[in-house]
Amino acid sequence: MPLYQKKHVLHISNDYRSTHSKHVVTKQTTRKSSSQSVKQVQAKATEAMAEPAYTIPAFRERSADDVEEYQRVSTHVGKGLAAIQQELHRMRVATKTQVDKLALNREVQEMMTKKVEMQEEAHKLPDFLVALRSHTVWEKTPVKLFCTVQGHPRPIVKWFKGGVPVNPLSAPGKYKIESKYGVHSLIISRCVVSDTAEYSAVATNTHGSATSTATVTVKRPAGGAISSQLPGQVPFLSEIHPSKLEITLLDRFGVTFGVEGTSISLVCTMVVVPDLPNVPPLAQWYRDDKLLKPCELAEMKVGGGVASLTLPHLAKDDEGLYTLRMWTKDGTAEHSAYLFVTDAVPSVSGAPGAPMSIKAYDINKDYVLVAWKPPNTTNEAAISGYFVDKREAGSDTWSQCNDAPLKICKYPVHGLSAGHSYHFRVRAVNSAGISRPSRKSDRVTALEPAESERLQVVKLDGKHEVVIKADDLEGYVTLPGEPTDVHASEIFKSYIVLSWKPPSPRGRAPLWYIIEKSIADSGHWQRGNTAVKLQSPRYPVFDLEDGEKYQFRVYSVNMYGSSQASEPTDPIQKVDEHGPPSAPGQVVATRNTKSSVFVTWDPPKHPNHLMGYYIDALAAGSKQWIPCNHKPYKHTRFVVHGLVPGETYVFRVQAVNVYGLSDESQESSPITVEPALSTPSSPFGITMLSCDGSSMTVAWKSPKHCGGSKINAYYVDKRNADSLVWKEVNTAAVKERIYVVENLTEGNFYEFKIQAGNLAGVGVPSAPSTPLKCEAWTMAEPGPAYDLSFSEVRGDSLVILWKAPVYSGASAVTGYLVDMAKKGSSDFVTLNAEAVSHRYLQVSGLEEGESYVFKVRAVNAEGLGKSSPASEPVCAKALPGTKEIVCGVDEDTGDIFLSFDACEISETSKFVWSKNYKPMADSGKVSITTEGRRSKLTFSSPDKEDLGSYSVVVTDTDGVSSSHTVSEDALNSMLELSYNIRHPIVPLKQGLTYEILEKGHVRFWLQALKLTPAVSYRFIVNDKEVSSSDSQKISHDVASGVIQMTVDHFTKACEGTYTVQIHDGKAKNQTSLVLVGDVFKAALKEAEFQRKEHIRKQGPHFSEYLSFYVEEDCTVMLVCKVANVKKESAFHWFKDDEEIVLDVAPNVMSGSCALPIPMFSRKDQGIYKATVSDDRGKDSTLFDVSGQVFDDIINAIAHIAGTSASELVLQCTPEGIRLQCYMKYYTEEMRTSWFHRDSKVASSEKMRIGGTAEMAWMQICDPSDKEKGQYSIQVLDATKSHTRAFDLSGQAYTDAYEEYLRLKAAAFAEKNRGRVVGGLPDVVTIMEKKSLSLTCTVWGDPTPEVTWFKNEQEVASSEHTKITFEGGKFASLVITTVTSEDSGKYSINVRNKYGGEFVEITVSVYKHGEEIPEPKLGQMSRGSAAAAAPPPKSPAPPPKSPAPPPKTPTPSVKSPTPAPSLKTPTPASTPTPKSPTPTPKSPTPTPKSPTPTRSVKSPTPPRFMKSPTPPRK
Repeated sequence: MPLYQKKHVLHISNDYRSTHSKHVVTKQTTRKSSSQSVKQVQAKATEAMAEPAYTIPAFRERSADDVEEYQRVSTHVGKGLAAIQQELHRMRVATKTQVDKLALNREVQEMMTKKVEMQEEAHKLPDFLVALRSHTVWEKTPVKLFCTVQGHPRPIVKWFKGGVPVNPLSAPGKYKIESKYGVHSLIISRCVVSDTAEYSAVATNTHGSATSTATVTVKRPAGGAISSQLPGQVPFLSEIHPSKLEITLLDRFGVTFGVEGTSISLVCTMVVVPDLPNVPPLAQWYRDDKLLKPCELAEMKVGGGVASLTLPHLAKDDEGLYTLRMWTKDGTAEHSAYLFVTDAVPSVSGAPGAPMSIKAYDINKDYVLVAWKPPNTTNEAAISGYFVDKREAGSDTWSQCNDAPLKICKYPVHGLSAGHSYHFRVRAVNSAGISRPSRKSDRVTALEPAESERLQVVKLDGKHEVVIKADDLEGYVTLPGEPTDVHASEIFKSYIVLSWKPPSPRGRAPLWYIIEKSIADSGHWQRGNTAVKLQSPRYPVFDLEDGEKYQFRVYSVNMYGSSQASEPTDPIQKVDEHGPPSAPGQVVATRNTKSSVFVTWDPPKHPNHLMGYYIDALAAGSKQWIPCNHKPYKHTRFVVHGLVPGETYVFRVQAVNVYGLSDESQESSPITVEPALSTPSSPFGITMLSCDGSSMTVAWKSPKHCGGSKINAYYVDKRNADSLVWKEVNTAAVKERIYVVENLTEGNFYEFKIQAGNLAGVGVPSAPSTPLKCEAWTMAEPGPAYDLSFSEVRGDSLVILWKAPVYSGASAVTGYLVDMAKKGSSDFVTLNAEAVSHRYLQVSGLEEGESYVFKVRAVNAEGLGKSSPASEPVCAKALPGTKEIVCGVDEDTGDIFLSFDACEISETSKFVWSKNYKPMADSGKVSITTEGRRSKLTFSSPDKEDLGSYSVVVTDTDGVSSSHTVSEDALNSMLELSYNIRHPIVPLKQGLTYEILEKGHVRFWLQALKLTPAVSYRFIVNDKEVSSSDSQKISHDVASGVIQMTVDHFTKACEGTYTVQIHDGKAKNQTSLVLVGDVFKAALKEAEFQRKEHIRKQGPHFSEYLSFYVEEDCTVMLVCKVANVKKESAFHWFKDDEEIVLDVAPNVMSGSCALPIPMFSRKDQGIYKATVSDDRGKDSTLFDVSGQVFDDIINAIAHIAGTSASELVLQCTPEGIRLQCYMKYYTEEMRTSWFHRDSKVASSEKMRIGGTAEMAWMQICDPSDKEKGQYSIQVLDATKSHTRAFDLSGQAYTDAYEEYLRLKAAAFAEKNRGRVVGGLPDVVTIMEKKSLSLTCTVWGDPTPEVTWFKNEQEVASSEHTKITFEGGKFASLVITTVTSEDSGKYSINVRNKYGGEFVEITVSVYKHGEEIPEPKLGQMSRGSAAAAAPPPKSPAPPPKSPAPPPKTPTPSVKSPTPAPSLKTPTPASTPTPKSPTPTPKSPTPTPKSPTPTRSVKSPTPPRFMKSPTPPRK
């Protein structure tokens, strides 16, 4: 017997020596295979102790030294079971590492030794290792009887009560029989007195039986007699405590990952019996073995078959192992899983994560010590310090406590207000920035803890209690005593904290303290807290010199004075006593599950008050370390979850204390994420496929867990349904999941169970199948299909596959029908209306996240066969990271391939390729290669026979698979690409071409997609190879792939064909350029132009030729840019060869010149030229402003004008109604259109269209109702139109029409009123005795009346003064023999019914010999209108209706002569008319140019009414 097994036997024997001395413990053996190793024992122990949802390391056993370690053993089953489970657990821990390290040769030796021992110990009678024990229990409490038994073959245990078999179905809920891991138990719930009896367990196998008995005594408590009840009464139900419920956990929460600031819920479903709404089960939640209580950060709910814990505001403080504990009648039902909380995205890139676990200690009146744990800095810069913030409870304002970052994870906060409550938080700082704040601490109230210690309770007369203060026992004390025990409670390099005991006696007066410090042994004391009135026996000191030692003493002070000084402290120096811990020791990583790894390490040699550890992982090929935990973990072993299956990682560990993080440990050895090796779980789904009366064909489904190793064996057992004895069916291992069981008796019922085996050994057996009758199948229809499996499961589709029925019926199977139903539903729907002949079906249209079950029915000529057993539920959801098959062509070899990268893989996984879902292997047509996670199927000679659907399945995974259909078009495309790769050419991005360079050089070039340094090439011109020379330079660039030849002198001799031949390794190519004829002429012309351009640019020249743009005020600017100029360079503008001289000469040194053309119109068309010249040369540029250029300028002006156009404005004139649109500039060359009611309006006598530089207008002459409606103007530019509108209807038209009529009447009156047309002078100077004649021409319709005045007195015709008015036109006043009395102010009033005019003339008479007097200013005053206007040069044509002559001639007119009557013109007589009175051709002067009035006394319409121009808006 191996040594480690002998130790186990001795240990168990000592535990049970008193009651089971005759039993010895032997190793568990397997009857199936001699190759089973010691790993079987450990695998079974693993299965017994493993948690179903999360693999907890086996050593997480609760101990006194390590309460955080999780692995509890149920104790409610009794001491015996606890001891055995503990031993199994210990065996697993003791051998796990040893078994993993055994070499293959040693394992073979142990297997051979074990085979001999198993043969010696085979065929044993049943034997009880742990016998039943008697129990005495109270009524209504449960009791559990259990025993352990061994034997070979494995015994069957049956239970009896008083010799009668116990049947759990006879009293549902009363009895519960269990058999797990070799422990058999009978549970009796809610015992009653009648349950008192002798119970026995009978173990039986093929070699005999054994019995163990025990007595159960049920007692009734005093007063617990059954009360009498009348018939029909309902018995009284006692209260049901939550711990008396039977609870079975179903769906359990798994390992969970959350992010700071988010919320997460841990949910566990269960079945509760009895399920009473008013009696919910008792659920308790733990984090790291600490009981959680409901609060705002942890919301708990239980009821309705669900227990949940919601963490609404995640922080790293919430990370840890969460346990749900449900109290049941049998003890507890528990489940645990780890919650990981990662850092939220930092506010500043590169900033550290937030600190955590903020707690306050040593709370006093004005002082508290805040401590926290540092964050992990995996890839961020190291933490340089921390800031501590405080906030009063109820406030939202945080204040920073420390000015400079603190380098340790403790900080003494002082200066608090006594009795106030505070919260604290911490922020970390590094070179990148400040972290997010931590979660705030619990509320802390600043109170003196010594106050409660001063209270004493005194009993009076042994009954009454009186609370008194120590002050009352001190008597009357004024001065306090000195403090005692002054010492440093915290010593760091940043600060020290002084602590002392309050004085005794202290007195009743309020007390405070004074601190003094002194350099050690100097004797010079200095007060420390000068600005702080210290009330607590704690004080942090920051301002100490490095390297100095100090002593401190304390005084107690109250209102009466100060105490004596305390005893000085010992010399104290601020230093960091410990520093960070040393690096952890060796890190070992071992396999755990397919997505987790178990990591252990040695603790650091110098822990220095260790807080915990941070574990980091690095994936193979990556440079970024990944934090595995975000809160310091206290133990030296950790399960790292969330890893990529099949990926390789290394791990490192850092220790953490108050000073920060240690150096990193050495990295672990690389490990691939694979499940730990164990025996497989049990097969399931045993079904019968065929029966011929003496044999049955049975099939089963693979175990859900293969144990990390390929399943290589199945073992089948059978028994008669009425027997307890199981018999082996096969002694040799079966590798397929189908087996023919022979030598059966027809008519009998049989049960079967299956065990699976792998490298670790044989797993637990399956549950017995349902009894199957051995009866020959004779039906004509086929039997059931079997082995339903799924592939390519995605969010909305999957592929179901199955195997053909073993029993085909009376004829061959012709097809299959597939039925589907949602999980939990019995309503199956047939997916294919017609049976499919192949054994697979692609199912689509699924709901993502929904689970489905399937059945398959075979069809033959006789009809529809039996349905297969329902499949396991499959969820329509793709695996995380799922990838599809990639079809492509190898760039190096040209091979056509299908490639698949698995998102998950295990050590035993294989890639199974299929075509049309029929497995295929390497053959002449295809070859399959696998490397790591990638498998590649390569076609050797692809053709049409290779068309079809290809699929791949990765075994020993959770269904990693994919498929791809190769179509004919895709194959043809890939064949073409394959040919190009196998017959390579140098791929060209650009074939041979040319470009003209500066100076007239010509560059011939091509560009390849890729070149290697080994490339070679030749340039051939007209069948002659050319080489590089001074006149033609040949070169190439590998990086860009450019090959070029530059010809400096491109002449007529260069015409011809240019070719480049390229060789690059095996690839080659050739490209040509034919440069002849017109193409060559164009190239030669361009080259000559570039040469001339180069020469031109040696002197002053135009870098940009003439162009135009239009400014915002619609001024057209002709601009150009000059280069290589100097101050002496001359610049000139020309239009049509005529020089344009500007007011300001162009400044050539500015680099640009401009010619403004304001108010641009058609007259500005022409050829503009600009020249620049100096002693180095001359250059010019022409710009033809006509044709399209002219149109472009007008369009640019129209764009600005149209954008600036105002809304239409209505203006009335005597001629009609005018609509006006103001804009920045208007010219008739602009494309402007007027519209009336959407109809375009053309200019006419009725509708006149015109404009000025500031506006466009349209006048409606003599408007009528027909002109009512919507009017609009449209200004078109090159791209859009600008429209403005006005609605001339309704009241707007009425008002405008009335104003038009008024203005028309006023204009008519102005036209026909009486007026003086001309002839009168302003001033007349005349000598006495001369004759004076004042004659003028008047006009009016009707003929006006004329009246003369002298000094405002009417003048009548007389001998001295004769007044005449002839022909209704000529009015005159003649004075014969002028005297001095005739001097004065004369005036004429011409008037008719429409109005008139009043004109004044000043007459001055002087005597002979006197100087001619100058006219005085007062005498020259005139009316508002200018009276000195000259007569019209050409009288206007007569009006349509000439004015009729007056019916009654003026009586004062005696002479019709209109000529002036200066009979003797002498120098002395100086009448000063501006011009002689003309002889009008028409009796009616034109109304368009009337003579302005000199003095208008009658109302006259204003002149602006003729051409009104309203102000612009």
